[in-house]
Amino acid sequence: MGVWVIGADVLANGRFAVSPLAETVSALISLAGGGARPGRERWLAEHRPAFRGLLARDPFAASFVRVALRPHWIPDYLVTPPLPGDRTFDDELRRVRATPAATALADLGENARTPVPAALRVPDLPERTAELLAWVWTHTVRPGWPRRRRLFEADIVSRTAALSAGGWAAALDVLRPGMRWLGDGRLRINAHPHPPRELTGARLLFIPTTGERGWVGWDEPHRYAVIYPCAGLLAGDAPAAEPPAALRALIGPVRAAVLARLAEPRSPTQLAALTGHALGSVGGHLRVLREAGLVTRRRAGRLVLYSRTDLGDRLAAARS
Repeated sequence: MGVWVIGADVLANGRFAVSPLAETVSALISLAGGGARPGRERWLAEHRPAFRGLLARDPFAASFVRVALRPHWIPDYLVTPPLPGDRTFDDELRRVRATPAATALADLGENARTPVPAALRVPDLPERTAELLAWVWTHTVRPGWPRRRRLFEADIVSRTAALSAGGWAAALDVLRPGMRWLGDGRLRINAHPHPPRELTGARLLFIPTTGERGWVGWDEPHRYAVIYPCAGLLAGDAPAAEPPAALRALIGPVRAAVLARLAEPRSPTQLAALTGHALGSVGGHLRVLREAGLVTRRRAGRLVLYSRTDLGDRLAAARS
């Protein structure tokens, strides 16, 4: 699937969305050795030993990881786009469980160089797949889901700002490696030499994950999704440097944390995601910092962005 041909109506109605299932699949890929982005080493060190223990005692899980997570390919039934009513991981997992076993087996065998192993040729293949995904969600994703969700929401705010400022070309060209807006309604998804696919009347979603790689998914003919690596992973996943003690003592720990993260323009939603504080609280602190001349604000389309003034820069650099 090299190029999608996207009508103006499909693009105009395109939406960014958060998907617990997509993040779980991304986590599964990382745990299986599919690469880790900078800032994820602590998470892998914490969870990979238990995951390897699962593979050692469960022949199905070991075979599934070996067959399903091949480079540049992922089974279709794992990555169908979420429905409008999907709100939770369980909502999305129900669709995996509902996949006909024959369809799931055919997905696993697509482009395989060897026959699907006996451990995967089972009548309850979709249910066993769902159990593996549920294990990954429960043990490795759900404990940190609130923080991940805030990170995704901050990423979406940033992408929406780029869209408002530069249009779809600016937003899509940097979404994931290999993707490029070619103009005339053509979006290059990857370099595979497949015939162009027309997305007529389709619902198109863009879904961030914390993984190193992205993918595309669809439930033909009317639902398509581009899953992409979110921006700002280091800031959202790794512990942020503490603001200097003198700054915290002078203006308070929350305002110091907000000011420290304004070396580049950010929205209140992004700051809430990065600091872990409520949006209303962040907004109140931004108002005080602005009245004190430490930050300034400007509009980018519908978005309000805050950044430090020269005075704010000097104060943020105060030594502890």
